[in-house]
Amino acid sequence: MSPPTGGSLNALKTVEMVVDFRRNRAPPSPITLCDSPVTIVDSFRFLGSIITQDLKWELNISSITKKAQQRLFFLRQLKKFNLPKTMMIHFYTAIIESILCSYITVWYAAATAKDKGRLQRVLRSAERVIGCNLPSLQDLFASRSLKRAKKMVADPSHPGQNLFVPLPSGRRLTSIRTKTSHHTNSFFPSAVGLINRAGPPLTDYNTPPVTPLHTAHVTLTVNYHFVVTLLLVR
Repeated sequence: MSPPTGGSLNALKTVEMVVDFRRNRAPPSPITLCDSPVTIVDSFRFLGSIITQDLKWELNISSITKKAQQRLFFLRQLKKFNLPKTMMIHFYTAIIESILCSYITVWYAAATAKDKGRLQRVLRSAERVIGCNLPSLQDLFASRSLKRAKKMVADPSHPGQNLFVPLPSGRRLTSIRTKTSHHTNSFFPSAVGLINRAGPPLTDYNTPPVTPLHTAHVTLTVNYHFVVTLLLVR
């Protein structure tokens, strides 16, 4: 891989993460920038989320859980000062729920039952402090995924728009064929399933047929016969 021109990347602040799901893995070719080797890492924090080379989310969920538990202390302090319940709900929504739902459409469907339980315990602790029921993470994931999917469909320039294809009946969307759990639990198959279960009018999902480019992309994703090399700047 040739280094980018113009010296736009600093080798000391750039790392490489290889996502390789092939059965016969070959060691990646080293990458150099300005005669300096790029460090290979197993995980990287990008925009507040931790991405690992196996596309699992335990590290990211552990980080989210720790941050949310720290914010519970301030919620308990508000309880001690006898603040109104509505103010505590506003505090929870702005400070704690925003952490629990950080990029939830990306990782929640692929999270294990154990990790979901850890997150749900934080939510239950907040419910006990406030004294009322709060929206579950599953409901928040579903609502945000539907909202994000509708934005993609409404944007003709979005590369994923053509993945939302209505069936001839116009009542449901065509399910995306998957062969691995990684792909099944990714955003697009999950969003299509949520839309079909919700049963909204599909007038907004009348997208053109899938182009060969997108079909090839889906096939590669399904079979996982691909290697993705990410150059990430600290």
